[in-house]
Amino acid sequence: MRLIILAFLCSAASFAQTTHNIKGTVSSEGESLPYASVYIQGTTSGTTTNDNGIYSINKIAPGDYILIASFTGHTTVSKKISIGSKDISVNFNLDSGESLDEVVITGTLKAVSRLESPVPVEIYTATFFKKNPTPNIFEALQNVNGVRPQLNCNICNTGDIHINGLEGPYTLVLIDGMPIVSGLSTVYGLSGIPNSLIEQVEIVKGPASSLYGSEAVGGLINIITKLPENAPTFFVDTNINSWGEWNLDAGFKAKVGEKATLLFGTNYFKYDNPIDNNNDNFTDVTLQDRISIFQKWSFKRKDNRKFSLAARYFYEDRWGGEMNWNKSYRGGDDVYAESIYTSRYELIGEYQLPVAEDITFQFSYSDHDQNSVYGDMPYLAQQRIGFGQFIWDKQIRNHDFLVGAAVRYNYYNDNTTATLNADEVTIPSLFIQDEIDFDEKQSLLLGLRYDYDERHGNIFTPRLAYRFKPTDSDIIRLNAGTGFRVVNLFTEEHAALTGARDVIIEEELKPEQSYNITLNYLKKLYTKSGMQFTFDTSAWYTYFTNAIIPDYDTNPNQIIYSNLDGSSSSKGISLSVDAVFGRGISASIGATWQDVSQKENGVVTKQILTENFSGVWSLSYKHYPTHLSVDYTGNIFGPMRLPLLGELDPRDEYSPVWSIQNIQLTYDGFKNFELYGGVKNILDWTPNKGNPFIIARANDPFDKNVQFDPNGNVMATVDNPYALTFDPSYVYGPNQGIRFFFGVRYKFH
Repeated sequence: MRLIILAFLCSAASFAQTTHNIKGTVSSEGESLPYASVYIQGTTSGTTTNDNGIYSINKIAPGDYILIASFTGHTTVSKKISIGSKDISVNFNLDSGESLDEVVITGTLKAVSRLESPVPVEIYTATFFKKNPTPNIFEALQNVNGVRPQLNCNICNTGDIHINGLEGPYTLVLIDGMPIVSGLSTVYGLSGIPNSLIEQVEIVKGPASSLYGSEAVGGLINIITKLPENAPTFFVDTNINSWGEWNLDAGFKAKVGEKATLLFGTNYFKYDNPIDNNNDNFTDVTLQDRISIFQKWSFKRKDNRKFSLAARYFYEDRWGGEMNWNKSYRGGDDVYAESIYTSRYELIGEYQLPVAEDITFQFSYSDHDQNSVYGDMPYLAQQRIGFGQFIWDKQIRNHDFLVGAAVRYNYYNDNTTATLNADEVTIPSLFIQDEIDFDEKQSLLLGLRYDYDERHGNIFTPRLAYRFKPTDSDIIRLNAGTGFRVVNLFTEEHAALTGARDVIIEEELKPEQSYNITLNYLKKLYTKSGMQFTFDTSAWYTYFTNAIIPDYDTNPNQIIYSNLDGSSSSKGISLSVDAVFGRGISASIGATWQDVSQKENGVVTKQILTENFSGVWSLSYKHYPTHLSVDYTGNIFGPMRLPLLGELDPRDEYSPVWSIQNIQLTYDGFKNFELYGGVKNILDWTPNKGNPFIIARANDPFDKNVQFDPNGNVMATVDNPYALTFDPSYVYGPNQGIRFFFGVRYKFH
């Protein structure tokens, strides 16, 4: 009996000791990290470090586990551990993930540390865009400070991207550094770039014409696609919302032979649920059916020389209009709609020459075909853009030279009276820049570009950028330069195609010239408790000559184009703060104040459809033990002047202060899976609130009952008391109200 009792006691003692403890520290760059999360993968066992970076997880059964340590703004580290017959100690050292040493390309056409770049470049990664998932890059940019996706039509919902208050045509959009998003695609192709293909987005605010030529007057956006070697083996991301919008991203990578790697991706978006919540008999949101197919090849070469090739095909069928429209009415004057078929393909490549010097050839080609009708007005347009450039990168002592020769071919043709003959031009260019490193604290970049345009002759655009780094966490940058822009009205001005306004071109339009100066200060701050703050502030001033600004005011039935007999300017200041608080909490906030106006004959006029202030924010929290994270994002925009149709127009001349806010919940506790869902536009804001109507004369879209006097002016009648014609250009924000969404992501590495 005694032996039985002794055996039982030993067994109980052994059972009581089958759990053990894990303890250790979490640090970064030699400093302890308080409030870092430490947890065991696949379980709810976890904790956070104390003020000294020390953690302890108790009562863990024997076995093999994966222990993970994470801290917002740092790389996550996982370690395999084995619990045996005693407690164990595991220490972590986390590298800072949000570092000023991120590599940027756009500012200087070469890969450099963000810390060393004399040009301020903002970086937005795929993680940033996941906080508010959208089906395309156009919508994704709504939470970037100083950047606003602007809708230009209440019916077809086409738009462009404003930077610091300047209209979309002043913004150059690049894909992998290639200027193929231009003209027609600036208005009709941005919605076809899926977020799933994006490695990061780099944004430069202010002129960059000395490197990129025409259109880079207000700034540029470089969409850098994923490298095949960095992509998962297979991925799927799909979501649907309560309005019936469905988005699917899917792709894979594969090795082809010994030297080639292929990345294949496809995006499909479908929305076929007409909704008219503002009761004007027009669709609130354009119906869309589009597909984008992408391939990117990366080739291994001797001495790690670069060679990549990418191609994308995009097709979209979109329409918006009266609720009873179908395709049998397309192009007729019985039921109004704007129907746009877009077919587009792109080719992008980069090849480093097999020579001793660092010489690279970059090339791209795009073909854009648009078949569209605006009511009974057809707009058939084709655009082809070919681009090639050689770049020689040469370092001599403290001088880092970049010398380039480029040629750009542009073909454009449409069926409008403004294009009697196809517009075909080839523009050769030369550019050189010299980045001089005086010491670790100071550098100076000097650049000059020369373009020859047979329509306008010789064009020179100089550039200067100075960087001063008084400490390792402070950077001051001063940038100055000029820019130029050649205008094609019908590819840029959607209002010229819709509604009843006539387009009047008063003279042969000259290229616009701009002169800009920007001062930027960036500060990184670390606190003893492990929190991080990044402050980024800029002040800018841009002065334009020969500005081409559409005149909606002189005659409400016309859009008048001419070179401004005076000057135009954009000035302002912006501030962004990114904060990492620890315990899985991070936040960012940004604000921009701007004044965009033109002066003619001593009269100063605010630019139409331009807000004087805006703000963006995000707040994120991740609870690592439960694998749950919450993201709250939003923006706010100040009043902007709107295009009225005359003195009797009852709609507000200025928009109110308005805000779009979103919230999302994500769960990543399943292996390779993420579930996410939330609410978009939680305030249910739409621009029709407070206005008697948004679309003028929605009941008579073909102006069949509008009466005109002998001078061509609209007459007020019983049927038309406000003397209006049909016009959908009174738009400044999305018509889509509150909606719920749910999605699933799957990745297999």
